[in-house]
Amino acid sequence: MAEATVSRPEGPRDPDEDRSALARADRLVWRIERLFALISALFIFGLMLIGVVQIAGRKFFNAPIFGYIDIVELTMTIFAFLAISYCERIGGHVRMELLLGKLRGRALWFAELLGVLVALFVIGVLIWFGYDHTIRAYELGDTTIDAHYPWWPSKAMVPIAFSLLWLRLLLMAWGFARLIADPERTPVGVPLTADIRRLAEQEALEAHALEEDQPSAAAGPAAGRR
Repeated sequence: MAEATVSRPEGPRDPDEDRSALARADRLVWRIERLFALISALFIFGLMLIGVVQIAGRKFFNAPIFGYIDIVELTMTIFAFLAISYCERIGGHVRMELLLGKLRGRALWFAELLGVLVALFVIGVLIWFGYDHTIRAYELGDTTIDAHYPWWPSKAMVPIAFSLLWLRLLLMAWGFARLIADPERTPVGVPLTADIRRLAEQEALEAHALEEDQPSAAAGPAAGRR
């Protein structure tokens, strides 16, 4: 059966596991990931406001924002990459689980660990070349075409975001290795898989609860008028 990825970012429920080095590291990285996701969301909101000002200024005052296209290009790396580690922690990335959905126990954790090790290598290479690309843009004075804004701060977001993702993948590798050694231990710092049928039932219950709340909320003002 197909499965969907979920996680418990709040940490393990076992008090002994909660005091482990992995659990503490997971909570620390999780705080940084949430901060990066917040920054990314704020930039998206800010870019939306700038877009409104750009359209209104151009239409009503014939005064568009100078370098608007350049600003959009520079901020794309922030909201495209900065929250990538956060998304990995909560299991938000698209995954093909036709094989993983059929595995259990050590076989599942070993397959997960293998995938994480491959990802560690790939992200490590991207960090190296992203850093090199940033330094080259800084040394050459690379700028945007129109407003001549410097490119290197935007390009620096890629190795910074991937460095945090690399740390997350390292914690995941640690967590999967623990589970391979002892499958009975509480999973810490790793995304978990849940049966898609169970998730569908949970969403149906939540939708039913919302439907029950709506009539009661509508009946309140009507009762007050009587």
